[in-house]
Amino acid sequence: MKRIAIQGIEGSFHDIAAHQFFEDEEIGLICCSTFEQVFATLRDDPTAIGFVAIENTIAGSLLHNYELLRESGATIVGEHKLRIKHSLLCLPDDDWDDIQEVHSHPVALMQCRDFLGQHPTLKVVEATDTAGAARTIAQGQMHHHAAIGSAALAQMYGLKVLEQGIETNKHNFTRFLVIASPARANLLRNILTTDKASIVFALPHEEGSLSQVLSILSFYKLNLTKIQSLPIIGREWEYLFYVDVQFNDYTRYSQGIDAIRPLTSDLKILGEYKHGKESI
Repeated sequence: MKRIAIQGIEGSFHDIAAHQFFEDEEIGLICCSTFEQVFATLRDDPTAIGFVAIENTIAGSLLHNYELLRESGATIVGEHKLRIKHSLLCLPDDDWDDIQEVHSHPVALMQCRDFLGQHPTLKVVEATDTAGAARTIAQGQMHHHAAIGSAALAQMYGLKVLEQGIETNKHNFTRFLVIASPARANLLRNILTTDKASIVFALPHEEGSLSQVLSILSFYKLNLTKIQSLPIIGREWEYLFYVDVQFNDYTRYSQGIDAIRPLTSDLKILGEYKHGKESI
């Protein structure tokens, strides 16, 4: 059985995505209240596997998770893209006229901004995760309160679905990374199916330094699918660049990485893995 550390509890989108990724496999969840705890779990238990959100098509990148990933030394071994469908959930006896507060994770609230804007009298309250908000309302029998999360939470916690599909964009996907300790990653990685890599590097504060790197990646026919810059703390106006590339020839990819090394500093390969397809 694989032990999977997630941020959130059973019924959260991390839980749903992890079960989809490890379909037909027996998994045991290690539920963590923060992403820091997920990475701490991998540090303390090298046999565990982590499952963390890294970006959403509406809310954007989870920037802090990039820092946690780089600093942890963990390796990306896979990714999963989950279609996020939000519902408004409440106690069975409550109805629309009863609801005064809506609770959910800040990112989920952001993804339902238009819906919440249509109901300005509702008090919006941030929670640690979507499933936790639903469980709190159910266990506390909190009348006049609703949670935003997966419709599956209704059956799990004995709630009622007031409205489905309340996310602003119906093409709302979250990309999750599957991470592991380097030793565990070696057991999970299959180079024969590898077609994507995530790397991070710094560049000198010089004209054209980034364009040179991008030109080389293009020359080696590496498809740039993501680039994210984050400031380097203590080094004003200098940045780390997190880059995802896809490829269909591992040798050519390796040659491309070797070619950009002299132009960069602190280059690190965060993981080489199979790209994830969108799951609905």
